[in-house]
Amino acid sequence: MNVCDAIKQRRSVRAYQDKPVAPELLEKIFLQAQDSPSNCNTQPWHVVVVSGEARDKIEKAMISDIMAGKAPTPHFTPGDQGLKDEYRKRQIACAISLYDSMDIKYEEKQKRQELMVKNWQFFGAPHAAFFSMPKTMSEINAVDMGIYLQTIMLLLTENGLASCPQGALAMYTEAVHEMANIPEENAIMFGLSFGYAKEDAPINSFDVGREELSKTVEFLS
Repeated sequence: MNVCDAIKQRRSVRAYQDKPVAPELLEKIFLQAQDSPSNCNTQPWHVVVVSGEARDKIEKAMISDIMAGKAPTPHFTPGDQGLKDEYRKRQIACAISLYDSMDIKYEEKQKRQELMVKNWQFFGAPHAAFFSMPKTMSEINAVDMGIYLQTIMLLLTENGLASCPQGALAMYTEAVHEMANIPEENAIMFGLSFGYAKEDAPINSFDVGREELSKTVEFLS
């Protein structure tokens, strides 16, 4: 598989098989991702991959906080805040496509909330990763984090695995910090659920598409 094929095949998958990934394959993928570039080679990322009992305990802790009505406490500003114009339109179109795939109407608030909660259940994926960086770092380091995340997602795709990057996994992190051994000086930026896709799941059937190149890129000479 070449890079172009991996980019085309990668998508956010929200239903997974109950089939863990071999530990040696996980280690291989994250070792290869170490070659991801970063500003001045700072490599700001700290990653904790949770599987098995550790994964289940963290899911239970996050769901417990949500059910108790605790307010989210993200350290970094979520990326979907303050959107307007075409950016807001794209966000809404994505949400509608997601709801349509599950035959959920916008006015069915209860069903939409139940679907949202699946974020903190890792969409049923057997593995999840929490990505953090020092709280003192800035936007340029966040760019490095995004590059690193993309590198991992493409490597997962190359190895027949699916994934879903999630800002939601940085929302309820009090218990996660301790249970996942996140460094005290770090804050979680986002998470990633991954494993083998359940290809026939309706929620994995929709495609949001992309804008025409002329709307997002200019070539000057």
